[in-house]
Amino acid sequence: MAELAEEAGITVRTLRFYRERKLIPPPRREGRIAWYTEHHLARLRTIAALLERGHTLGGIAELLTAFESGRDVGEVLGLAAAIPVPWSEETPVKLTPQELADYFTGEVTPENLATSLDLGYLAVDGDDLVHVSRRLLDASHDLVRKGVPLAEVLAAGRELRQHMEAVTESFTELVRTHVLADVIARASAGEGLTPDEAAHVTRTLDSLRQSAKSIVDAELSLAMDRRVRAELEKWLGPTAPGAGRAAQPAQDPAPEAAPPPSANAEG
Repeated sequence: MAELAEEAGITVRTLRFYRERKLIPPPRREGRIAWYTEHHLARLRTIAALLERGHTLGGIAELLTAFESGRDVGEVLGLAAAIPVPWSEETPVKLTPQELADYFTGEVTPENLATSLDLGYLAVDGDDLVHVSRRLLDASHDLVRKGVPLAEVLAAGRELRQHMEAVTESFTELVRTHVLADVIARASAGEGLTPDEAAHVTRTLDSLRQSAKSIVDAELSLAMDRRVRAELEKWLGPTAPGAGRAAQPAQDPAPEAAPPPSANAEG
């Protein structure tokens, strides 16, 4: 195990963690000796490459399981297997354990670490940790700094993810049914995607990315506006700013009244 870890450029602790998560197969045993092969080394290098590209350990485990069971990886990745455009624009952040502890002073408990790993927010990279998103990391830090316990932030993140899964299912159904139906039908029939079709899907998804983000951002803003108004009225009563006032759409100014008819006007 020590030799394999050294060849892969990771620690023995990380290797044991991968084995516990079943990301690598067990070694061949001869008595008390465990033999690892080039297959194990290749698997570890694949895991490292996927982590570098922003995949979570949970997602990597699903891909590897699909591959070993003979399923087409496309069943797991969908069209992403043929399309080089990532939907996410998140920037991973590498942190030492001490840097993470300093970022969330007093909140980096074994329970919070386990939850973060389970959610895919954190991944192990040798002796360091990788957070999947700079924006999520900074937002979590801001909430904790304002007094929200990290455990509650993670619990809210888990709940929010469930809601976002429902949102993305609705949006992808629209795209699947009305935008890419023909291409998906061809792929489902085993015909695969031609380079031109893959390029078309790439351009389409890239243009739809901003539409999806705009819709979610607008709906979130409207929902927050309604919620904050309701909470302020609950806390402060009728004196709350904007209490009882619904958001009104902008309207054009009323047209000026027509001048009264002249006394000399005919008819």
